[in-house]
Amino acid sequence: MTTTRRKFLTTGALAAGASTLAAPAVLAQAPIRWRLQTYAGAALGAEVIKPAIDLFNQAAAGQMEIELFYADQLVPTGELFQALQRGTIDAVQSDDDSMASPTEVTVFGGYFPLALRNSLDVPALFNNWGLKQIWEEEYAKVGVKHVSAGSWDPCHFSTKDPINSLADLRGKRVFTFPTAGRFLAQFGVVPVTLPFEDVEVALQTGELDGIAWSGITEVYTNGWSNGANWFLTNNISGAWIGHFFANMDRWNALPDNLKALFQLACDQSHLHRQQWYWNGEANLRVNGDKLKLTSIPAEEWAQVEEAARKFWDEIAAESPTKAKVVEIFKAYNAVAEKAGAPYR
Repeated sequence: MTTTRRKFLTTGALAAGASTLAAPAVLAQAPIRWRLQTYAGAALGAEVIKPAIDLFNQAAAGQMEIELFYADQLVPTGELFQALQRGTIDAVQSDDDSMASPTEVTVFGGYFPLALRNSLDVPALFNNWGLKQIWEEEYAKVGVKHVSAGSWDPCHFSTKDPINSLADLRGKRVFTFPTAGRFLAQFGVVPVTLPFEDVEVALQTGELDGIAWSGITEVYTNGWSNGANWFLTNNISGAWIGHFFANMDRWNALPDNLKALFQLACDQSHLHRQQWYWNGEANLRVNGDKLKLTSIPAEEWAQVEEAARKFWDEIAAESPTKAKVVEIFKAYNAVAEKAGAPYR
């Protein structure tokens, strides 16, 4: 069969036209939108979460956008888990304890008494001693993705009146975390739960005698130093364990690149926060102009440390999973103590 130049041009043009007509129209895809609520108020959130979310939104380049909400803006902090599980909120930054997670590991979130002495204990335990796998499994059972764990500041008392002995704690109404409050009650502390943004006024009006919720960095950042006068250098934990969580269905629906990007943003948040706290805890003790320092003698504080070890055993007796976590804490602390400074 002979193909003429005219026939070739005609059939070629028809083929090209058919191809052009068959091509689907390219439509701009709307970005994936998530809502994330943090346990922190706006002033604290500016350091512990906002930088990471801003970086994520910039790096996502229009493919995804996370809208950030601060403490109690969408739901009360104590209802964060339920809202996350239902999908009312897509992601959460909190400790397990504050958001009332119905898991076997909830009691260890926030400040588990005297299990941690330094901020780097948290990533070491999660990434090298098996806590990461335990948390992931426990949250998968209740339809929530555990994304990442990191350390926050230590837990000190900041009070209106000076604390120079354990006896001075008796009867003090203190804003603290559920597990910390359960532990401290044996020393006469009266645990109080309030919305985050009400704490400063409660200190100023006398509704609260103090807080055992943070280190000195947050006391200044949150404005609590306007109501508290004294800072106790003894702490009941060297670091808070906080996490990023996501609704499991929303997480599974993300493309792999956005999962990786969110993980990177969480890791960056942990690093930024750790540096910020490390600087603040030292600098504000020395240069802060609102809080005076007090200490309970080491020989008396040993009673708290002994009580903490008994508390661990009480928690371990509650379930096999809790026992497994407590054994990891014990093994890790034994190694750290034998290693000596700077670990212990």
